[in-house]
Amino acid sequence: MTRFVITGTDTGIGKTVFSAALAGALGLPYWKPIQSGLEEETDSEAVARLAGVPVLSEAYRLVTPASPHLAAEIDGIAIDPDSLTPPAGPLIVEGAGGALVPVTRTLLYADLFARWQIPVIVCARTALGTINHSLLTIEALKSRDVPIHGIAFLGDAMPDSEAIIADISGIRRLGRLPIVDPLTRENLAAAFSAHFDPTDFA
Repeated sequence: MTRFVITGTDTGIGKTVFSAALAGALGLPYWKPIQSGLEEETDSEAVARLAGVPVLSEAYRLVTPASPHLAAEIDGIAIDPDSLTPPAGPLIVEGAGGALVPVTRTLLYADLFARWQIPVIVCARTALGTINHSLLTIEALKSRDVPIHGIAFLGDAMPDSEAIIADISGIRRLGRLPIVDPLTRENLAAAFSAHFDPTDFA
């Protein structure tokens, strides 16, 4: 049974686009436990558009575009961690922002990942600063005994940065998703197929 959690080294790096590409390539349903910010296209809506896979309803849809812990407080909603257990079956789960984003004031996404014990794929941008951000993210996950399936890079090729992150962390490099423009379902599927080996996700 194929199940992956997608997390990132930062927010706004293309994690949702990678989630859509992976879900589409593997034909897996997608679930975003918490959506913060509803004014623009949500992550679930983007995945539905770009992947054409079943998209499960979020456990929480928060109006305020902020970290889940703060968005929930502003919206007057109490997040119950027990309601964030992933549904059974094959699935792609996407977190919010980076691995250490707070879900509540006492719970981080990385803590949820440790409870779930579903293999995590770390998405890392290739821009300046990625070595530090990537290694810190991986260390945070390892310290909680979170299983890490691999790291996927997003953006322009930076061979040395990609290689040294994999070498130092001991986490395998799955591939690199380049910037896809225009971002359509067909172009995204073609880019993923050209830069990733589906057997790495078996």
